[in-house]
Amino acid sequence: LGKCLLSPIVLAAYAYNRSLSELGPSGRVEGEPGVLCQLFAFLMAFFGLAPTLLLLAMALECWLSLGHPYFYRRHLTRRLGATLGPAAAGLCALFCALPLLGFGVPMQYCPGTWCFIRMAGGGPRQLGFPVLYASLMGLLVLAIGACNVSSMRHLYCMARRQPHRGPPAAAAPRMEELDHLILLGLMTVLFTICSVPLIIRAYMGAFATDFDENADLSALRFLSVNSIVDPWVFIIFRTSVFRMFVHRLCRRLN
Repeated sequence: LGKCLLSPIVLAAYAYNRSLSELGPSGRVEGEPGVLCQLFAFLMAFFGLAPTLLLLAMALECWLSLGHPYFYRRHLTRRLGATLGPAAAGLCALFCALPLLGFGVPMQYCPGTWCFIRMAGGGPRQLGFPVLYASLMGLLVLAIGACNVSSMRHLYCMARRQPHRGPPAAAAPRMEELDHLILLGLMTVLFTICSVPLIIRAYMGAFATDFDENADLSALRFLSVNSIVDPWVFIIFRTSVFRMFVHRLCRRLN
């Protein structure tokens, strides 16, 4: 959804050789980025935060199902999952709309095909939102890492309690859990690597007044790489050949 909404705007800017502020209607105040640029900044912030909450939901579900199966069986239902998804997306949309209401400033980045929240060179009202955004991202990264580490510990304890020999059917559920855990671990590592530069740049711009547009743009590019590479990680890992390779490697290590 993020690609379908953002990519046509960028392609139109290159096709007409104009910046995002020049393509759409101008801002309400002189010097303010255009409406299209503000929309682009909102979508960038939203699609940077919403998938993070989805990844946290996956990590929490894995942790609860392995570490607290009775609580998971009793309280976590499909209806709850169907409710939490739209609720999380709605909260992300409200939070990312704060710059449109004056708490934070959308900014057009060179060469004019990117827009995001201004992360340096402003007052507390302008820099409060990027610091809050980066802090929230940092907390989500820590929570995802903690859940996955705990899930790995539970799986290790379960593997130690299992007999070493048995029919192949008994090992199939364990290997299926291992498949999901490795996939979640790879996506988490990728997400962490892509998110940390933006968090660092937001704090540096707020507390060290480090206004470096190229560095900010690099951090935004790192964040966009996550949405590009994550589907490929999922597609490649779910192939039977790659899963067979992982299973053989795990048997060799065992």
